[in-house]
Order: sequence, then structure tokens, then C-alpha cells
Amino acid sequence: MIFYNPTDNDVLTKRIKYNPRSAFIMTQLGGVKTNLLDEILSQLKTALNQKEIHSLDANSLITGKDFLSKIWNLALSSPIGIAVLSENMQQTTVANIYYELGLMNALGKETVVIKTPKFKIPSDFIRTEYIKYDNSFEKKMDSFLQQIFEQAEYYGVMADSLIAKPLLSIDYLRRAYLITQEDVYKNRALEIIKSNKFDEHTSMMVNSYFDIS
Repeated sequence: MIFYNPTDNDVLTKRIKYNPRSAFIMTQLGGVKTNLLDEILSQLKTALNQKEIHSLDANSLITGKDFLSKIWNLALSSPIGIAVLSENMQQTTVANIYYELGLMNALGKETVVIKTPKFKIPSDFIRTEYIKYDNSFEKKMDSFLQQIFEQAEYYGVMADSLIAKPLLSIDYLRRAYLITQEDVYKNRALEIIKSNKFDEHTSMMVNSYFDIS
């Protein structure tokens, strides 16, 4: 898969540092957060920890460089994106979260929206399944995360059926590996890499999917 820099639209040539088995949390970070938002984030972190999924946000990476590029790298490197929205958030914050969510959807990531009961979902997201924070939150969150791991298994099946298209097969294995961090997907991809004569750039790109040299 070819990626492009968000600041100049040129093809990305630098190595990508992926974060397997992680979730990029898109929500309010600065300012005064409500008790309800803190409660949601606390329960969300607990749910992720139970599945051994590492949580990341915009404060997890300090680069000293362009902020948009940092967000783009976090969105690209994480297999899961979780947007947490509250009616108390400023519109600028909500707009940033929607941008990040759209970016992750465009990159083929597994995403979900968590919202407070009074937050109104815009029309573009009406058809998107979301999780409302209520008494069934824990059960719904567990169901979403379980579905993601089932999706990873499906990606593995798709990779086997597309063996005649090695780059596409490797991309499915990349998605499965980033969700689960299971070596079985990495090893299957390595076999495909070794059995195909890729040019140097392509080999470097596919190797970076699994953080190998």
C-alpha cells in the first residue's frame, strides 16, 4: 500500500514504526475534562487492558516536529481507532476528532465512536455503529473488541486466498498482525517475501509492516 505525507502529498519514503496491538484514542486531551469523560476514558482503558491492547493518544509521542504529521503517524501505526465524544467538548476539538477518525477509516483501520448520552451524532455518521456510554457500555465494548480479533482471523483467510497477488496478501497479513501481534501472520508474510523477487523499496516497505530489518 502506498502512503502519502499529509503536509505535501508526496509519497512517503521513510520507514514507518508500527504499534501492533494498540488503539489510538481520539478525544479531548487539554483543558478541563468533565468527570463523565474521565470516567469513560478510565473504563475504556480497563477494557483495552483486559485484551492486552496498548492505548495511545496525541500525547504518547513527542517529536518536536509538525503536529499533523505526528497525528498521521499515530493513525497509520495503530490498527484500532477509538473516538470518544462528549457534548461538553468545544467544536474545534470535535472537528479535530472527526478528522482523525476519517483519516483512520481511509487507512482501513478498525474504528468505533464512543459518545455520551447527550452527544448528537452528525448526519455523516448516522449509519455508523457507535457505542453510547450507559449501563451496557462494558458489554458493548467487549463485543467490539472481540469482533476486531475475529476480523483479524478473516484477514488471515483472505491472505491465503490471494496468494497469487503477493502484495495484497501481505497487506491482509499486516492488518491481522497489527491487531493481534501474533507471529503466525508475520511468518506467513516472510515466506511470501522470500518467495517473490521484490525490488529494494518494496522489500523495505513490506518489512516495515512487521518492524523487521
